[in-house]
Amino acid sequence: MSVRSTDSPRALMANKHDDTTPKSGSIQDGVTPAHAGGDDIVVGHIADAREAKRQIGIPTAVFLIVNRIIGTGIFATPGTILALSGSVGLAMIIWVVGLIIAVAGTLVYVEWGTGIPKNGGEKNYLEYVFTKPRFLVTGLYAGYVILLGWASGNSVVFGEYILHAADVPVDRWNQRAIGVACLTFCFLLHGTALKWGLRLQNVLGSLKLIIVIIMIIGGWVALAGHVKLDVKPDNFTNAFAGTTEGASAYGVVTALYYVIWSFIGYSNANYALSETRNPVRTLRIAAPLAVTVIGVLYILVNISYFAAVPKEEMLAAKRLVAASLFRNVFGAAAERALSVFVALSALGNVLSVIFSQGRLVQELGREGILPFSRFWASNKPFNAPLTGLGWHWLICVITVLAPPPGDAYNFISNLISYPLAIVNTFTAAGLVHLYLNRTAWKWNPPFSATLPVVVFFLLSNIYLVIAPFVPPEKDGSVYEELPYWIHCVVGFGIIAAGGVYWLVWAVVLPKLGGYRLEREVVVEDIDGWERNLFVKRRRD
Repeated sequence: MSVRSTDSPRALMANKHDDTTPKSGSIQDGVTPAHAGGDDIVVGHIADAREAKRQIGIPTAVFLIVNRIIGTGIFATPGTILALSGSVGLAMIIWVVGLIIAVAGTLVYVEWGTGIPKNGGEKNYLEYVFTKPRFLVTGLYAGYVILLGWASGNSVVFGEYILHAADVPVDRWNQRAIGVACLTFCFLLHGTALKWGLRLQNVLGSLKLIIVIIMIIGGWVALAGHVKLDVKPDNFTNAFAGTTEGASAYGVVTALYYVIWSFIGYSNANYALSETRNPVRTLRIAAPLAVTVIGVLYILVNISYFAAVPKEEMLAAKRLVAASLFRNVFGAAAERALSVFVALSALGNVLSVIFSQGRLVQELGREGILPFSRFWASNKPFNAPLTGLGWHWLICVITVLAPPPGDAYNFISNLISYPLAIVNTFTAAGLVHLYLNRTAWKWNPPFSATLPVVVFFLLSNIYLVIAPFVPPEKDGSVYEELPYWIHCVVGFGIIAAGGVYWLVWAVVLPKLGGYRLEREVVVEDIDGWERNLFVKRRRD
C-alpha cells in the first residue's frame, strides 16, 4: 500500500486537467483534483483491477441521474405546489424557476466533478476549499450523510400508489409497511447483487421516461377536449386568478422547495466517479443531458395536469394527482395500472438513492472517520458496500415510521431539501472563492460553470436557507400537526450533530490521547483503489 501524508490542499495542487483516467497508484492529496500527477506509479495487474471496478458508462450515469430525479416528486407534489402558490400561473413560474436553479446546480457539480473525479461528491469539494478549522467540514458532512434518510420519501409514495392501485384504503401502517418492504428490497439487491441492481435501475429509468411520455400524451388528449369528465377543465383561462389570495412568502418558498425536491439528483453521478469509465467525459455528457431532458418533460407534464385535472380536484388529490390525470383521460382501469407504474418509478428512485448514499457511508468508513471504520468500509462478501447500505436502510426506516401520518411525506421531503440547500450554499461559495483566487489555487478543470451561473446558484440557495423561517399566514403551513419551522430546525440539528462529532473526534480525543489526526492518501496494492485515510500520529 502506497501512502502520502497530505493535509494542505494547496500543497499538491494540480497544474493540469485532462479527460484521461488517473493512472493507477498515483498518490494524490485527498482533497485535490484526481487529475493531479503523482510520483509513484503502480502498473500491471493493479491498473487492470482498478479499471475493472469502473462499471459505469454514459448510459448508466444518465440513468443514475434520471432514476434519482424522477422519483415521486413530479407525480406527488404538483397539487401541493398549486395549493401553496394559489394559482396555476404562479405554480408554472415556480416550476420554471426550480428548473433554472437545477440547471445551474448541474453545471456547478459538473465543474466540481470534472475537477475532482472521485467518489464522495460534495464532501470532496467542501474539504478542498474549507480547510480550517482542521477537518471541521469532514465532521459536519458526516452528520449530513449519516443522519438523513434520503430514500424514505419515495418509499412512502411507493406504498401509497401500490395501495391505490389495489383499491385498498391507505392507513397509518399499511403504507409504511410497504415502504419499509421497498427499502429492504433495494438494500438487499444493491448489497448482494450489484450488477443486477444497476440493470434494474436502468430498466426502471426507461420505464419512468415511458410513464412521463404517456402523461404528456394524455395532456395533449385533454387539450383536444377528450376527457372523461362532464365539464372540461379550464385552468389556463385567468391562470393567475387566486395568486393574491392564496400565495404568501412562506407558500412560495415552500412550493419552490417541492420543485427542488422534484429535481434532486442532478449530482447523483458525482458520488460514483471512481467507478465510472472516463469520468470527466462521462459526467460532462450525462449530467447536462439528463437534467435538460427531464426539465422539459416536467414542464410538459405540468401542462398535462392542468389540462386534464380541474383545479379543485388537484387540490383534493394531494399526492395522488397523477392518478387523477390517468383516470380523467384514460379511465379507471388505466388509472390503477398506471398507478403501479408510478410506484415502480418510486422504486427506481429508491434504488438509485440507496446506491449513492450507501457509498457515501462507505467512504466515511474507508477514511477512518467513523468508529469501527473497517466494518463500514468493507466491500465483503458481495463486492458491494453492504454495511454502508444497511446503515442508510436503518435511518430510512426510522424516518418513515417516526413522523405523524398526515405529515410524513411533507416532512421527509422538506427535511431532505433544506440541509441540501445549506450544503449547496457552501459548495457554490467554495467555487466562487476558487474563481476569485484562480491563480493561487491553480484551479483549471476541464469544464467551467462560469462565475454568473455559480453566483446565481449561490444566491438561490441562500434564499432557500433563510426564507422558510418567515411565518406562514394563518392555516398556511404545509403541515397538519408539526410546526412550520420543524424541518429547518431538524436540518440544522443534523449538521450540528456532525459538528459535535467533530469536536469529540478531532479535538477532544486527540488532546486526551496525546495524538494528532493527519489525513493521508493511500492506494491499495491489491486493486489500486485510492482513498483518504485519517491516522493517529503521536505528538512530539
